[in-house]
Amino acid sequence: QLRTAAPEMLESLRLSYEYLEVRGTPRRLALIIHNLASRQDDLEMEVKGPPADRAFDPAGKPTKAAIGFARSKGVRPSDLRVVTEGNRQYVAATVREEGVATTTILSEELPALIASMKFERSMRWNQSNIYYSRPLRWLVALYGRQVIPFSFAGVQSNRTSHGLRVEGAPEIEISSASEYADKMAEHDIIVQTSQRKAVIWTAAVNLAEDAGGMVLEDPDLLAEVTNLVEQPTLLIGSYEERFLDLPVDVLVAVMKKHQRYFPVYGKDGRTLLPYFITVRNGGNQYLDIIRAGNEHVIRARFADAVFFYEKDSKQDLTIFLSKLDTLTFQADIGSMLDKVKRLEKLSPLLAEKLEMDEGEKTDAGRAAALSKADLASSLVVEMTSLQGIMGGNYARRSGEPEAVALAIAEQYEAVSQTRPGLVLALADRLDSLIGLFAAGLAPKGSNDPFALRRAAIQIIENLVANKVEINLREALSDAAGLLPIEATSETLSDVMFFIHGRLETYLQEQGIRTSVVRAVLAEQGHNPYSAALAAKALDDTVKSESWPTLLDSYARCVRISREQTAFELDPNQLNLPEEKALWKAFLQASEMLDGTVSSLTGALTFMEPSISSFFDGVLVMDDDQEVRQNRLALVQKIAGITNGIADLSFLEGF
Repeated sequence: QLRTAAPEMLESLRLSYEYLEVRGTPRRLALIIHNLASRQDDLEMEVKGPPADRAFDPAGKPTKAAIGFARSKGVRPSDLRVVTEGNRQYVAATVREEGVATTTILSEELPALIASMKFERSMRWNQSNIYYSRPLRWLVALYGRQVIPFSFAGVQSNRTSHGLRVEGAPEIEISSASEYADKMAEHDIIVQTSQRKAVIWTAAVNLAEDAGGMVLEDPDLLAEVTNLVEQPTLLIGSYEERFLDLPVDVLVAVMKKHQRYFPVYGKDGRTLLPYFITVRNGGNQYLDIIRAGNEHVIRARFADAVFFYEKDSKQDLTIFLSKLDTLTFQADIGSMLDKVKRLEKLSPLLAEKLEMDEGEKTDAGRAAALSKADLASSLVVEMTSLQGIMGGNYARRSGEPEAVALAIAEQYEAVSQTRPGLVLALADRLDSLIGLFAAGLAPKGSNDPFALRRAAIQIIENLVANKVEINLREALSDAAGLLPIEATSETLSDVMFFIHGRLETYLQEQGIRTSVVRAVLAEQGHNPYSAALAAKALDDTVKSESWPTLLDSYARCVRISREQTAFELDPNQLNLPEEKALWKAFLQASEMLDGTVSSLTGALTFMEPSISSFFDGVLVMDDDQEVRQNRLALVQKIAGITNGIADLSFLEGF
């Protein structure tokens, strides 16, 4: 937020600077502005006043209106000049506003900058009654060596920062703004996020190698740990090898989700070694005590995991199904067991649309029937991050086919690796989208408690990554038919519009221009993979030198016919050579179309000469009503050649 808000503030204040940096740790946010001007740029602007005939009398002398206007703008009446706007003349004054000193203006504006930052959760700390993410302990505001005086949340700005809590938060006096980073470094505080991240990763890699293993790249875990510490010091701990009998996923989940540890893998990158790497916020003192404390905690957590895993493993996965009836998915659309029954019915329908063989259909249906059973298991109740993963493990232990176990295990992943898993993932998300929209729980603003935006995005990513075409409108309709409440056609349209919005953003993030994305989605928004292919192809096409000519040729057909009623074409009534040539070209071009952008481009290229000749030699809007309608019908045929591929009217230059 600071990276966006600070430049906007400086621009609005007319304060020039060379560049700015934003730094941050869990305890401090720092905005460093280099070569900031000592005062605002002077402002000169022209201000329009009363009409000239009111500002001056017939003799050309200023009236009271002119004198009053000049006084209000701080200029002399003789400085006023006459300007013309259209057919009217006004007097105008050039107003010069002298810039204010930077320290003065920032004293007024910095509190607003701080207050503008928003957080997912905020708190009130003291009698100032100001909301912020956490208590503000100090404010350092310096212009060079000069303190910029202001207060916020009951704290007065000065030049005193503070060090690490483990060192007693000692005061750090900062003489000038330019020495901020050096002063922090003297106290071993790394204020640059990327630098802390590099320090942590390098140390983790080295510690793992010393133990004969390796750490796997995990950007999310690394980012989280980086933003939990100011002075990272890494250490390695160990645990008993007996815990390695637990599934790797369980061990990793305990270490990462609960403790923010980096698991240490063997050189194969799959099996675990009995070590973990953790990050301490502070120096090298008392590392043995800290290591012992972490080892004690992880052993206790692993012991709990062993207990729950062994308890769950004594039962067949199907035993947990009956318990799903006590887990409410959503009051209006039933329990988790109700959802499972819907998935069991929806999965075969989706498998049919994806043209799967009988074996894949069977596996997808069985995976759907068992998909949520692990939610009632002891281990998943304790560690929800293992949902699906443990379902796959328990399915395998219960003798289910490997394809079924894999589908269950990957159902929450953004991209499926198996076809039955793809069916289950789609069914789960489609059921949630249409069901929760029908229950009136569509996301509003930033409020999305059921993560429906993520569900829509994952549908798109999954279909595109797996290169699978499917009509989502039809699939949603199938899902709607299984709900215990009515999902109206309006609800279905709302869900499609919601997915459409996510798909538009997804394609724009691939670097495809907005006009192209909208052109394609107007015709193929219901089929994400097909739309992705078409958008990429059309984006490449519109960059070609020949495209403007093709688009203009096609646009002439659309513009002259789009406000008209649809007419029936009688080819036998096409008498002029240009009409006949265009009809023949249309028939041949139609045979080229296969639903792709490249075939459409080829068809338009083939027809372009005939279209140009037609408009040059034929009067479409003939006085004879029958002739006119027949010619319009011919043009309408050509205008419709893009149906199902892209609506070219969205493109620039249409």
